[in-house]
Amino acid sequence: MKSNKNTCPELVSRIAVFIDRDGTATEEVGYLNNIERLKLIKGTSNAIGLLNKKGLKVIVVTNQAGVARGYFPEELIHKANERLKKLLSRSGAYLDGIYYCPHHPDGKNEKYRKTCNCRKPNPGMIETAADELNIDISRSYVVGDKLSDVLLAHNVGAKGILVLTGYGKGEIEYLSGEYKQKPDCVADDLYDAVKWILKDIKNGQK
Repeated sequence: MKSNKNTCPELVSRIAVFIDRDGTATEEVGYLNNIERLKLIKGTSNAIGLLNKKGLKVIVVTNQAGVARGYFPEELIHKANERLKKLLSRSGAYLDGIYYCPHHPDGKNEKYRKTCNCRKPNPGMIETAADELNIDISRSYVVGDKLSDVLLAHNVGAKGILVLTGYGKGEIEYLSGEYKQKPDCVADDLYDAVKWILKDIKNGQK
């Protein structure tokens, strides 16, 4: 039987879905200064679990400027991300990596006050993940509730998907004119985005 090289598990495993945390995977609560406030948006576990089953890498990339602004210590990010992994594990879903940026150019905390390459929409977090996890960025996707996530996708040569959870509805209604880069897809939520991604990958194999 002739095999299609595009369906090779090794090639599929080099595709990643980079997911924003707050407002995309978890409920948007402003600056998360207590880990008990971190709650999954409905359908998040199912969405990530579906990507796991298909062999795609699932990676969270999140700006956490609250550290630079002095709202909470960097340690809280680690605790929140551990809670995120624990909540996902209850449904058998898992993440292949979590990358965060604690910096901000106007930060109150001098240690974290900087203009960096990792703060979205700059490409640093994705480039680091690609190097560490053997990812083909050109075949990958970025999902977020802000148009800056879409800009990040275009900055690295991936496809960008805007979800209407979190800040998504307001972003597309009031800020879309400020961005030349348009989403490759606008999805109701992360699960809807995942369905589009899997369809897009399948169409690319034809």
